Amino acid sequence: MSPINYIKNIFAKSSELGKLERIISYHFKNSSLASQALSHRSAIRESSKGQLRSNERLEFLGDAVLGMVVSLFLYEKFPEKKEGELTKLKAVLVSEATLSRIGKEMNLGYSLHLSEEENKSGGRERSSIIADAYEALIGAVFLDGGLGSAKKMIEKHLLSKHWELTTDEEHFNYKGELLEYLQSFGWGMPKYEVVEEKGPDHQKRFTIDVFAQDKKMGRGIGKNKKEAEQKAAKKALERINRGELLIK
Repeated sequence: MSPINYIKNIFAKSSELGKLERIISYHFKNSSLASQALSHRSAIRESSKGQLRSNERLEFLGDAVLGMVVSLFLYEKFPEKKEGELTKLKAVLVSEATLSRIGKEMNLGYSLHLSEEENKSGGRERSSIIADAYEALIGAVFLDGGLGSAKKMIEKHLLSKHWELTTDEEHFNYKGELLEYLQSFGWGMPKYEVVEEKGPDHQKRFTIDVFAQDKKMGRGIGKNKKEAEQKAAKKALERINRGELLIK
C-alpha cells in the first residue's frame, strides 16, 4: 500500500477516531497526530516502508508528560508520604499493567493501526502495545492541545482511579517489598524454591516457598511461578508484621 493510500485508509477510520475522542473528551485539531499515536510500527513497516511515522516518538514524549503529571498529583495528594513511598505509588500508576488496563477500558486496541500479522497474533489485546499507545496518545494530546489538555485526560482515566489501582494486589510488588525489607537488615536476597508443580499444562498449580538465610519465610500457591512467588512474599511480610518472624 502506498503512503497516500495508507493515509486515505486512516481517514476512512475517522468514525473510530471520533469514538476515541468522545472517550477521552478531547477533539484533535491536527488529526494526523492522533493517527500517528495509534500507528504501531508493524503497520508502518508493512504499509509504507518507513515513510510514515509510528507512535514510538509520541510514546517517548507521552511517558515524560505522564510521569510529571502523576508525580505532581502524588506530591500534592499525599503531603505526609516520604519520597520512597511516593516512588512506589508512581511506579504502580505508570506501570505497563496499569496503562494497559486503562487502555483496554477505553477499547484503545480496536483503534490501533496494526499489520495484518500483528493483528492476527492478538496485537489488539497485547498489554505492551496498548500501554505504549496510551502513552503515545498522551503525547499527541500534549502537542495538539498543551499540558492542560493532557493533564485532563490523565486525570479522567488514570488519576481518578488512583486508590483502586494502587491498592489492587495484582499491581503490588510484594517480592520487591520483601527484598527491600530484608536488605535493610543485611539479610541479602530471598530465595524462592518450587515445592510442588501439579496439574495439566492448561491448569498448572505451583507451590513455592521463600527463604532468607536458610529460614523459611512463607509459602504461596498460584497458577504460575510468578503468582506463587508473589503470594509467598506476601505471606512472609504478613508474618513479619505479626511478629512471627524476627528480622534483626
